[in-house]
Amino acid sequence: MSCSRAGCSKNSSANGRRAVDGAIGSLSRLDGALIAAYRAALYRIADRFDLKIDQASPELAAWQLAHKVDCSALLTACNPAGQRVDERVNQSATAALAARIRRAHWPHSPTLGLDPAGRWPAEPGFLVGGLALAPARELGRLFDQNAIVWAGSDAVPRLILLR
Repeated sequence: MSCSRAGCSKNSSANGRRAVDGAIGSLSRLDGALIAAYRAALYRIADRFDLKIDQASPELAAWQLAHKVDCSALLTACNPAGQRVDERVNQSATAALAARIRRAHWPHSPTLGLDPAGRWPAEPGFLVGGLALAPARELGRLFDQNAIVWAGSDAVPRLILLR
């Protein structure tokens, strides 16, 4: 599968917030501390390797190669809009995301988003192979997420803000 990073903008404003969603001049509405927490998180893939934002991952490159894809997205359905919800709500949303991934026949592995500061509980999710940036954004928005993590053929996980 071939992926495109088209539309992913890294423009920033004077206050340090990044342009989001490929819309030039569109600034994130997310709090800077929340963005910093997403950037500091550790993204554990199937208990085999960890991803850090903006750090190349040979393990991710090998995962993509093994699944014959040149991009991947890390998605969760937990805690919509960055608001903690009941564990049952998160479990139901995670099951719905898993069902959608299986129906699409995308290669995937389970993940856990971990907060090194310990302020947030671990969030289950999925590393999904072959999911181009635009559909990955759409899926994140469908589950009301603030952000997703996406990597192209360079296997560098990037934080993609959705708000």
